[in-house]
Amino acid sequence: MSHILVDGHSLTLEQFIDITRNHKTVKLSQDAVERVNKARALVDRFVSENKTVYGITTGFGKFSDVVINGEETKTLQRNLIISHSCGVGNPLEEEIVRGIMLLRANALAKGNSGIRLSTLNTLIDMLNNGVIPIIPEKGSLGASGDLAPLAHMVLVMIGEGEAIYSGIRMTGSEAMDRAGIDIVELTSKEGLALINGTQVMTSIGAHTIYDSINLSKTADIAASLTIEALNGITDAYDEKVHIVRGHKGQINTGKNLLSILSGSSNTTKQGELRVQDPYSLRCVPQVHGASKDCFDFVKEKVEIEMNAATDNPLIFVDEEQVISGGNFHGQPMALPFDFLAIGLSELANISERRLERLVNPALSNGLPAFLVENGGVNSGFMIVQYAAAALVSENKVLAHPASVDSIPSSANQEDHVSMGTVAARKAREIMMNVRKVIAMEIFGACQAIDLRGNKGLGMGTQEAYNIVRDKISKIDDDRVMYFDLDRCEDIIKSNVIVENVEEKVGKLY
Repeated sequence: MSHILVDGHSLTLEQFIDITRNHKTVKLSQDAVERVNKARALVDRFVSENKTVYGITTGFGKFSDVVINGEETKTLQRNLIISHSCGVGNPLEEEIVRGIMLLRANALAKGNSGIRLSTLNTLIDMLNNGVIPIIPEKGSLGASGDLAPLAHMVLVMIGEGEAIYSGIRMTGSEAMDRAGIDIVELTSKEGLALINGTQVMTSIGAHTIYDSINLSKTADIAASLTIEALNGITDAYDEKVHIVRGHKGQINTGKNLLSILSGSSNTTKQGELRVQDPYSLRCVPQVHGASKDCFDFVKEKVEIEMNAATDNPLIFVDEEQVISGGNFHGQPMALPFDFLAIGLSELANISERRLERLVNPALSNGLPAFLVENGGVNSGFMIVQYAAAALVSENKVLAHPASVDSIPSSANQEDHVSMGTVAARKAREIMMNVRKVIAMEIFGACQAIDLRGNKGLGMGTQEAYNIVRDKISKIDDDRVMYFDLDRCEDIIKSNVIVENVEEKVGKLY
């Protein structure tokens, strides 16, 4: 079986997803093994020399001035984990937890943390063998690292807490026993090395940005189906228009739309039916493109953080230095995740406006009201738009930035925090709402195409239409709608529309 090497430097977003969702196994690189062992040797030397070093021979936070003698070191590390396990709320999804474990292992592999190789290998064995700690979603300030949630991860390593193993929730000790993994007795620096980092916010954010990039392509396909249904004008997508402005996302979105709509007999040119379209059609490249530029920025920041040393103190072996710093502070991630929330929200904002044009007879260029025949007896897609509007409105509340907030902790020793984990969780919630809104638009656009009378769809829109119609039939009379909405969302989640359209028209951007 092929492994993905973990070396602390080269993990990509695509590899990350392959491990968390496709259960690829991981293995430490030889260079990482050597770095980890060297750093640990330095920690052991400092302990034997009774040096006063934060987190190694002292307490934590406000207790950093309390010196801990060698005999109390193991008690200190255990107490750190059990006292910090204060998470609340629902458990994080299993793929998110797998990502947390992977990212923490990758950070430790850099050799700046001072953990024992055997302890790091225990974490990797848990990941490879499917021991998934129960980690509550709430309780992190995102500044001294994700202390509370990461402590729940470590609980299982020391035979405490709870975990999922083979799909069953059980005690941490039982999960480790069933998987054949020995529990760990933590020693100097190890507890702190395991919980002082940004891996919870980064795992949530990494999954969200990956899904957002795919969702932005789906949004282009959804818009294209609506353009077909409303006989949209394609002149506005001409590459010349976008090149003279110069934004990459806008240029790429214009290319996507023309590729997806290539060969359509339903679209028009300016002046044929009308001179210009409303903004929700005409400005798709500008709006979707701006979100894509946002996503590119966030992806770059996430991949930096995925390969970062984010605990404290950091050990620099060559200089024989241990430096107390602030790499655990989540601000470099909090701001991008707040930006991500805004970029995602806009995809839903404009999608809902396109859906409104489909269902509103005053705006739909001749389609029946609410996309149903025999209206009055049938309500058709009336409440689909209501639901989309509710999600869009909810996103506006969720998009309020978390990173502008801070609350002091540890008796004001930690007096500015990032709230980056809250930012990541909010962005993920928005992404899921956006996916639902785009599903509603696709569902409505396919209905509108059938009602309009299909003169021949474009290469990409035909493929998307076929996938939807294979699972969801045209609505002739009212039926229970949420089944269809759920099916359409499942199609989007599978990414099959994007994959099949790309097979027909080439890569989407």
